[in-house]
Amino acid sequence: MRWIKYAWSALVVALLAAQLVLAQPAPPAPQARFVVVLDAAHGGEDTGGRLANGQFEKSFTLAMSVRLRSLLAARGIQVVTTRDSDAAVDPVKRAEIANHAQAQACLSLHASESGSGIYLFTSSLTPAATTRFPAWKTAQAASVTRSLKLAGVLNSALLQAGMSVTLGRTSLPALDSMTCPVVAVEIAPEQNANHQTTAGLDDKDYQARVAAALAATLVEWRTEVRQP
Repeated sequence: MRWIKYAWSALVVALLAAQLVLAQPAPPAPQARFVVVLDAAHGGEDTGGRLANGQFEKSFTLAMSVRLRSLLAARGIQVVTTRDSDAAVDPVKRAEIANHAQAQACLSLHASESGSGIYLFTSSLTPAATTRFPAWKTAQAASVTRSLKLAGVLNSALLQAGMSVTLGRTSLPALDSMTCPVVAVEIAPEQNANHQTTAGLDDKDYQARVAAALAATLVEWRTEVRQP
C-alpha cells in the first residue's frame, strides 16, 4: 500500500507542476527589427549652402542629425548615421550605409535659406517590382511607394506641429540607390502668411520643434511597419 501512496503523491505533485506551467504567461513575441538611417547632407569640402548666420549647411545638417538621433534613441529606436563628423561622404557610400543597415526608414537632412517651412522630396523614379538584383542607380524604384507613404506621414505630423510643408519629387543619386523608404527633408526658415520670417534656421526653438515632429513621425512609422 505504501508504494500506492507514494505513486499517488507523485501524481498530485506532477499535476500541480503542470498547472503552474500552464498558468505562466507566454513569453512576449520578439519585437520586429526597426532601424532608422539619418543622412546629414554634405560634409568635408562639400559645404553645401551658406546660411544667413554664416553657418554652412553641412554644419546645420550634422547638428540636426545629432539632435534627432538623441530623440530617437530615447524612444528605443536604433539609429544608423551616414556621418558623425565633418567628413566627406559620397552618394554611393551613403546609399551603401543605408542598404547595409536594412533600414525601415531613412531621412536625408538638408537646409536652405530660400523658401519657407519644410520641403519633403521623394525619388522621381517610377515605382517598380522588387527584383533580386536591382540596378544600383534605380534601386529605389522598388521602394518608391513606401517612400511616398512615409512622406505622407511626415507631412501630417509637420502640419499638426503648425509648420508649412511642400511635397515634391526629385532625382538624387544617393536616394535613387537606396532600397529603403527614404525622404529628403529640406528645412527652410519659418514664415507667416505675409512671407515674413518668424524663425530662422539658427532659431533653437524652431530646430527643436522640427526635430520633435520628425521624431514623432518615425515613432508612428515604426507602429505602421510592425502592423501585420
